[in-house]
Amino acid sequence: MEKQTRTLVIATKNEGKLREFKAVLEPLGFSAVPVGDIDAAIAEPKETGMTFAENAALKATYYMDKTGYSCLADDSGLIVDVLHGRPGVYSARYAGPQHNDADNNAKLLAELSGVPAEKRTARYACVLVLARPGRELLTAEGTCEGIILNTPAGDNGFGYDPYFYIPEKGKTMAEMSLAEKNGLSHRGKALRKLTDLLR
Repeated sequence: MEKQTRTLVIATKNEGKLREFKAVLEPLGFSAVPVGDIDAAIAEPKETGMTFAENAALKATYYMDKTGYSCLADDSGLIVDVLHGRPGVYSARYAGPQHNDADNNAKLLAELSGVPAEKRTARYACVLVLARPGRELLTAEGTCEGIILNTPAGDNGFGYDPYFYIPEKGKTMAEMSLAEKNGLSHRGKALRKLTDLLR
C-alpha cells in the first residue's frame, strides 16, 4: 500500500462518521484510519471557520501536516430554516462546550416548540476536504432535505438523526440501515462526489 495515496487519515473521533467513511472508501481500496490510530497525542484544532468549507479545510490541512498522510476531513451540520440556519456550523456543540447528542437535541426541540410541522423544514449539509501532501485540496459537498420531528424514532444514527425525518422514505435517518443512509445522506452524497474525483 502506498502511504500517501492509499491510506487516508480520517479527521474525526466520531464512530458514526467513521463507519460511514469506511463503508464507502474501503471498497475502493483506500484504508480509512482515524487520526487517533496514527497519533493519539495530536491535539484537536480549534474550528474557527465561519462556514463548513472553512472548517473542513482547516482540519484536513492541520492533520495532514501533523501526520504526513493524506487527510480527509468533513464539517457538517443541521440547517433549520425557521431558525435562520441554526445550528449550522455549531451543530456538534449547539448546547455548549460540554455538548452531547441529548443536550443538542433538547436545545433544538426547545427552540422549535410550537412550530408546526410544515415550518420545520431542514437540511443536513456536508463539506468534505481531502488534503494531500504537495497537492491541491479536493472539495466535495452534499445536502439532504428533511423535517424535524417532535419525537425521536430509530437508533441506528447519531446526532440529530432520530429527529431528522425524510418524507419520501417515510422514516428518520436513525431508522435506516447504514447502506440506505449512505445512499441518500449529505455525507454519502459528498463522499460519492469525492470518490469520483479520486478515480
